[in-house]
Amino acid sequence: MKNIETLTQEAINLLKSLIETPSFSSEEQQTALLIENWFNQNEIPFKRENNNVWAFNKYFDKNKPTLLLNSHHDTVRPNQAYTNDPFKAIVEEGKLFGLGSNDAGGCLVSLMASFTYFYANENLPYNIVMAASAEEESSGKNGLNSVLKHLPELECAIVGEPTLMQLAIAEKGLLVLDVKVKGTASHAAHQNDDNSIYNVIPVIEWFKNYKFEKISTALGPVKMTVTQIIAGKQHNVVPSECNLVVDIRVNDCYTNQEILDTIQESVNAEVTPRSMHLKASSIPATHGLVQAGIALGRTTYGSPTLSDQSVLSCKSLKLGPGDSLRSHSADEFIYINEIVEGIELYIKILSDFFKINSNI
Repeated sequence: MKNIETLTQEAINLLKSLIETPSFSSEEQQTALLIENWFNQNEIPFKRENNNVWAFNKYFDKNKPTLLLNSHHDTVRPNQAYTNDPFKAIVEEGKLFGLGSNDAGGCLVSLMASFTYFYANENLPYNIVMAASAEEESSGKNGLNSVLKHLPELECAIVGEPTLMQLAIAEKGLLVLDVKVKGTASHAAHQNDDNSIYNVIPVIEWFKNYKFEKISTALGPVKMTVTQIIAGKQHNVVPSECNLVVDIRVNDCYTNQEILDTIQESVNAEVTPRSMHLKASSIPATHGLVQAGIALGRTTYGSPTLSDQSVLSCKSLKLGPGDSLRSHSADEFIYINEIVEGIELYIKILSDFFKINSNI
């Protein structure tokens, strides 16, 4: 078995290669090959579907519970404010620059190194699955959600996203709604008491003022925001409909269906969700993974950003090196030391978690 120092250096080298290989969502074919190569070099059998690559620990036992380690290898497109080449891995003053370095390449390679560290351990109380997923940034149909049917039932998961290696024990879900408010089309010169734009005003006011009662300890209240309004094409024509887009960040006290039902019962409009599967996630603070992290000085919090946790039904913890505030920013970077610390902490947390559960 390779030692932690060797695995860490190899992980950093892999991250440099990932940075220099474009992998926009649904275009991750070449980074998937790099991940395959890691498994091949470490003599770990793997499976691949589309651009998702996953592997099981050597002594997988169907009678044991299963822990998922997951992060993604797709990226957003670089924004125009970059001053560095986004596809060049540049190391300066302890920082590794490049698109996807922070979100979520550092997390991915750290989890892969940690999985490799435990891969050949014969006495683990849990099975481990390492999944490097595609299409996370676009919430695409060929991402982690498409892999789950190939995996055993999952007891819990660590999802690698930049959290400064603090414990995100809950994550808000996302519900995007198309809202159509109807009226009667007419010439603007004529009296019309059924103007769709006027009809939309009380609907907007409802979204602005309504408060869902249940407030999450970790995530706070549900947040609803009208983000787009579309109506009319000519100055002299009253439109027959006015359309809104509403962004809703759902806490772990409600299902997306419960939120949708309340809205459809409350507003005079046609309300259509764009999707229902991006649900809120959480893990109890008493769970062994969380307790192992707390024992190592980690703090807990609720995350407002979406990740592959949203497609999981098991208890999941979001944890990884890097800082979420750097994600999608110009000249994105991660500190080399964050990767070193990340691998050490992942291994310590998992080791302590396995000790807690050694008698299951």
